[in-house]
Amino acid sequence: MSDGTVPKPIAGTSSFLDDRLGAGNFMRRNLRKVFPDHWSFLLGEIALYSFIVLLLTGTFLTFFFKPSMEHVIYEGSYAPLQGIGMSAAYASALEISFDVRGGLLMRQMHHWAALLFVAGMMVHMLRVFFTGAYRKPRELNWLIGVGLLTLALLEGLTGYSLPDDLLSGAGLRITEGVAISLPLVGTWITFFLFGGEYPGEDVISRFYSLHILLIPGILLGLISAHMILMWVQKHTQMPGKGRTNKNVVGAPFYPAFMAKAGAYFMFTFGVIALLGTFAQINPIWLFGPYTPADISAGSQPDFYMGFLEGALRLMPSWEINLFGQGGGTIPLSVLIPALVPMGIIMTGLAVYPFAERWITGDNREHHVVDRPRNNPHRTAIGISAMTFYGVLWLLGANDELSWVLHVSLNWTTYVGRVLVFVAPVIAYVVTYRICLGLQRKDAAIIGHGVESGVIKRLPHGEYIEVHVPPAQDIEAHMRGKEAVPTLPGAGNGSDGGVPPKALRGPIGRLRAKMSAAYGGEKIPLDDGHGDGHGHDDHAAVGAGGDDKPAVH
Repeated sequence: MSDGTVPKPIAGTSSFLDDRLGAGNFMRRNLRKVFPDHWSFLLGEIALYSFIVLLLTGTFLTFFFKPSMEHVIYEGSYAPLQGIGMSAAYASALEISFDVRGGLLMRQMHHWAALLFVAGMMVHMLRVFFTGAYRKPRELNWLIGVGLLTLALLEGLTGYSLPDDLLSGAGLRITEGVAISLPLVGTWITFFLFGGEYPGEDVISRFYSLHILLIPGILLGLISAHMILMWVQKHTQMPGKGRTNKNVVGAPFYPAFMAKAGAYFMFTFGVIALLGTFAQINPIWLFGPYTPADISAGSQPDFYMGFLEGALRLMPSWEINLFGQGGGTIPLSVLIPALVPMGIIMTGLAVYPFAERWITGDNREHHVVDRPRNNPHRTAIGISAMTFYGVLWLLGANDELSWVLHVSLNWTTYVGRVLVFVAPVIAYVVTYRICLGLQRKDAAIIGHGVESGVIKRLPHGEYIEVHVPPAQDIEAHMRGKEAVPTLPGAGNGSDGGVPPKALRGPIGRLRAKMSAAYGGEKIPLDDGHGDGHGHDDHAAVGAGGDDKPAVH
């Protein structure tokens, strides 16, 4: 809490800027902006700081990388490849790795930062999704986040292909197969990217332009818009003591959050530097230059493309031949894995805030987020989608699994085809039941208190453990629970009443049923098992030394 006085450093800086730019009021107001102090709000900063490291290391690499497919003979310091023909891009990547001072460190830091950037975005979006932080008024920022994640995947794909080694070339071949399988426009897109028949002469230079100019520019613009919206809108915060939709409890931007953010950036930078120093990644000199006639065994893409690899491996070899043998062919074995899994996940992420609002009819502003357990259907849907993604990701290495576990490669494929449909359903059911169980645990703590460790003997010989109320901050955290909203009159159709006009008709009835199932209070906190203080509730132990707790 603040007494209203402006700290001297802020006042001095504000006066300096106000005398020259007229920005004193702006600085005084924004430097004291309050940020929540919950640890999960720093997850998005991992992605932001990784992006900064990407820009710094990428700028260094552009000074030495040659984005050309010109054929050259390698004469560098790596002896096993001397005298071997390769592209200028691969030769320059080898030069960066072995001849440029600090080049290998920068290459590896760049690669690790890219992985951490995508991973940070994924974890941040999961936090936002499971807590419901995408709700009004933050739908636009959520859509920007979905766009950022999509662009990050494309940025990783283009950067992964630039060294032109055998591993990246195998991924580039898959990219070409996916592009050319698109109906009507596939051939045009492929010729545009590759400059002719695969592998062409232009793909490295064109991917390079996309990788260092177009996609980073869009990313930078969207990240700026994302940060501005986050700054302008009230910050979300976890439920707890004193937290409401009309305030933010935490620390001011200056000096507390600024110091915390600076330290966190240095920590992120240090972790990436340590990974780049001690954890080898993408040793392109071991793979050799890419030629379309060569293949590699056991090759895997970066983790964020693993789901595409798994979908391609699981999909049966289906295709549609139009107009007989003389017509066109639609290769479903490539088209479906390339478009459907990513389409399901990204489209689902984009439409979920609006679908949830349509189902629940909740048009309120939300600045206090939910605990995941308190919206069990949303949490179950999220875990189900993660399981779908995880099965595809895992089966992207079905050859490695088969070799390590000594099982048939065909059986791993058959099992994967079943799991990709069955596992998300199981995950949904299990997650939903776990959420209800956690809600019951919260209700028990509110109703009966927590164990104190104090054993008391009653006059008639019974031993009990005295329960005490939970700590105030813990109780406030639990009591921040709100029932998931439902549409007014959503249950009228089943109890004989007349449903509202908006809920009549097939779509209206479906919406009412979805609202009744999705929303509502599943396990009330105060459900008659205590007065909420827990002074008299206890777990009893039999007087005769029986160590089984009595059930009350």
